[in-house]
Amino acid sequence: MNLRQLSYFIAVAEELHFGRAAERLDMAQPPLSRQIKQLEDELGAVLFNRGRNAITLTQAGSRLLERGRAVLAEIEDIKLELRRIGQGAEGRLRIGFVGSSTFGIMPNIIKSFRANYPVVNLTLLPMNNARLHRALISREIDVAFTRPALKDSDFVTRKLLEEPLVLAAPDTFETATRGQVTLEELRKIELEMILYPEFPRPSFADSVIEACRAQGVDIRRRSFTMDLQTALSLVAIGEGACIVPASVGSAPRNGIRFLRFSPHLANTELALNHRIDEQGVHLKNFVRIAQSVARRTLG
Repeated sequence: MNLRQLSYFIAVAEELHFGRAAERLDMAQPPLSRQIKQLEDELGAVLFNRGRNAITLTQAGSRLLERGRAVLAEIEDIKLELRRIGQGAEGRLRIGFVGSSTFGIMPNIIKSFRANYPVVNLTLLPMNNARLHRALISREIDVAFTRPALKDSDFVTRKLLEEPLVLAAPDTFETATRGQVTLEELRKIELEMILYPEFPRPSFADSVIEACRAQGVDIRRRSFTMDLQTALSLVAIGEGACIVPASVGSAPRNGIRFLRFSPHLANTELALNHRIDEQGVHLKNFVRIAQSVARRTLG
């Protein structure tokens, strides 16, 4: 039994007249009668009581009408669901991100996407750059916010913004100029420099070390932690200082002051990455919204 035979049967069962059913199906009556007879033979059950002046459903026919309508309704639901997924109205999107991106434009991108596509299920997964790279390769996630951009010939990478690095220091830390720290002060800093993540490497920690080295600053007193939040917690209790993206300072935190470098130390880039062969409509919509939010942010 196929869906075409089932639709033929339902038409006859609802009309209880082969002629009217044939007209409804826009076909001749003899082929319709043959199709119904073939269906009965295949099922091994008579579906219609054929009288001289009328036909009625047998018990088997009544059951097939009930179940057949449910099958066709389910098929229509499937078509509608897939059509909505294809149009970007439903489905899922798995988003990986580095912790520092939650202080920048990522929350606005997520809010904007949810407002435009409220039925799409978003899964948010915090990871460091190395794990994000592996997760994209293995298709565990669909898109990744990284710092810096991932380098892989299988990925499409879009720079969303650049921002300066700043120093997160305990609120007891004093500098010559309010709100700023000079590179000379950074060279002489007596605080432990907290870097993250500890592994795998290379990571954002190595970007910070290289940026300092390029400015003639050698970070000798250093310790590593696993993530940004842990690093900030250690800074807040006075265990050291940490170099972070400027957007991290947009959220005030007890025990920490965020100081601009004078002169400028370096910039850090937030990028959006996905596989070249990933062409899903949800991803395309997400990338479009991300770029739009980034342009508005940059003014």
